[in-house]
Amino acid sequence: MPRTFFVTGTDTDAGKTFVTCVMLQAANEQGLKTLALKPVAAGSDETSDGPRNADALNLMSAMNIKLSYSQVNPVLFEAPIAPHIAAQEEGRRITVDRLTGFCRGALMTRHDLSFIEGAGGWRVPLNDREMLADLAKAMNLPVILVAGMKLGCISHSLLTVESILQSGCQLAGWVANQVDPDMSRFQENVEALKQSIHAPCLGVVPWCSEQQAGDAVVSLDLSLLTV
Repeated sequence: MPRTFFVTGTDTDAGKTFVTCVMLQAANEQGLKTLALKPVAAGSDETSDGPRNADALNLMSAMNIKLSYSQVNPVLFEAPIAPHIAAQEEGRRITVDRLTGFCRGALMTRHDLSFIEGAGGWRVPLNDREMLADLAKAMNLPVILVAGMKLGCISHSLLTVESILQSGCQLAGWVANQVDPDMSRFQENVEALKQSIHAPCLGVVPWCSEQQAGDAVVSLDLSLLTV
């Protein structure tokens, strides 16, 4: 039975894509068939293949099942801004129903483990009535929280956990990802979160560059993910 998780973060720069790529690499090394989706992305670069989002391309490089770009990232906005604002500026409208359809279609590809990565933090608006968090709820997906470890992370993390649970979603686990290499009392902050978040800590990822992502694989324990 395939397992699918929704990946969210405490903030825009919490490192969702980096951690998702590390989880994909860890699963690949276990011989699992993996894929990942970025249903909504804001911020595109022009390539020879057309507009592309860097996060979506990184996910495609890390997963071992081949999907088309439009399957991985069906909704792409040019400006790196909040999706609902980008949609207004481009005269487009995105809904949870449409995103659910895109995701379910891509997930029909045979696989063992998949991740659907959000955009920004947990409560990012899609339109005037819906949040991207509603996609996780509509698809009944357990959530993995990437806690961007920097000053203020304890409050941001606990507020996000509270909101996830209030949404009726299951928090399957969380990852402490050090986004500030000079963070004071890093380990003490991690321990505080471990004591306060009642879900498995899947790993503690020390600060590293994208080129060192392979080294971060040993920091994660995907066996703690249970649905």
